[in-house]
Amino acid sequence: MATVVERERKYSGDEGFRLPDLTGCGGVATTSDATALELDAVYWDTDDLRLARSGYALRRRTGGHDAGWHLKVGAVGGARTEHQFPAGPGDAAPPPELVALFRGASRGRPVAPAARVVTHRRERRLLDAAGRPLAEVAEDDVQAEDLVSGERQAWHELEVELVEGDEALLDAVDERLRAAGARTVPVSKSHRALGGRLAATRPAPADPAAAPVVDYLTAQRDTLIGHHAGALGGDEDAVHDMRVAVRRLRSTLRTFRGLWDRAESEAVRAELRWLGGQLGPVRDVQVMAARLADAVHAEPDELVLGPVPARFAERFAADLATALDGLRAALGSERYTDLLRRLDALVEGPAARAVRPRWVTRRVRRAVTRFDERLDRALAGGDDTALHEARKAGKRARYAVEVRRPGAKLVDRFKDLQDVLGAHQDSVVTREVLREQALRAYADGENTFTYGLLHARQAAVADRAGPALARARDRARRRKVRRWLTG
Repeated sequence: MATVVERERKYSGDEGFRLPDLTGCGGVATTSDATALELDAVYWDTDDLRLARSGYALRRRTGGHDAGWHLKVGAVGGARTEHQFPAGPGDAAPPPELVALFRGASRGRPVAPAARVVTHRRERRLLDAAGRPLAEVAEDDVQAEDLVSGERQAWHELEVELVEGDEALLDAVDERLRAAGARTVPVSKSHRALGGRLAATRPAPADPAAAPVVDYLTAQRDTLIGHHAGALGGDEDAVHDMRVAVRRLRSTLRTFRGLWDRAESEAVRAELRWLGGQLGPVRDVQVMAARLADAVHAEPDELVLGPVPARFAERFAADLATALDGLRAALGSERYTDLLRRLDALVEGPAARAVRPRWVTRRVRRAVTRFDERLDRALAGGDDTALHEARKAGKRARYAVEVRRPGAKLVDRFKDLQDVLGAHQDSVVTREVLREQALRAYADGENTFTYGLLHARQAAVADRAGPALARARDRARRRKVRRWLTG
């Protein structure tokens, strides 16, 4: 299976629109002759179109230079990851390797042909002065059919996809195309083909007072599902973003728990905690491995005594393999897909109660107050455990503020506080890892000097956290960044 990152933009134009000369755009020196292609793609989805609704597109395509099964993940107009798999002549279903990648988006349900899109394509390459292909421009005449409803559509569109060029090239081509009358197309061919049925799946609007909470939950659920494929492969960014989405979901269900049936929302929170427990070990190992590799690299060679880098590499490679096995088992389980279905029911179903306009703000204020109180107690006592608990309360407060005021300065102030608290907690955890590794080295008869040195460096980080934390706290409590909480 091949995986590529696709960066493209789509356009349409009025009748009579003609592709303008694109030479001079972002280093384009010449354009190749057009190549004609006939592409026939059948898109697969669940009966309720969960793949399309989750930003996934699964197709089996014939024609073109990359015929076969394709799974695209991501929104049109940005970078999309495409997983490609060869198709067999008698394929009756997508290969298991792809099914595993979209299992979160499908919620574990079966997929079947949903739409057919036939494209007559005229493709040109934009070349630089050395003949290097910078991008491909495709003029597409499209015929689409929803295989369930029978709805048919036909349209013309342009696709500009990077090959070896960069975003600056896309921007330059965009400017030239818009000047010629082209308009951006915000959806893929499959979304357009399924447009009628997709519109029917949109949930009813939430109560206006509760809408910020529902919108935030929806965005975090979509983030979680959008990173399923990447996390399954151990991609560091995907694991991180999926873990943060889980935290935000758990925190929001807790802060605004009165919106849903209490027993069900708490049960979903418990299952999210389980999922976070599968993501956490993977991310923690990835972060710790990078942190200690950087720490060793920063020391002069004469202070690195013994096989310290090799020992770290051995330990973290083994730990990561074990953690990834656990995560993959979790993402392939019925427990995981059941969690997603229950989360859908909370996000898309009716609220258990109506709330007044100021209810959300009062809940945000309560989360902020709890953070203030925990932080003050932790600073007064100076206990590592108390500081860690304050950090978790700070995250809940920050996520609550994001619900009500996503762009508020208070979000940034809380992030600054969390950075300081996080550096302190990282030093606590890193010192424990260094102590364990030093004991192993001692038992093996190796020099432990470097482990002690790194331990002392981490202790110094913790010592510096106190003054920085007090400054960050004071900035987060200025009246001008909190005025809206009491207004």
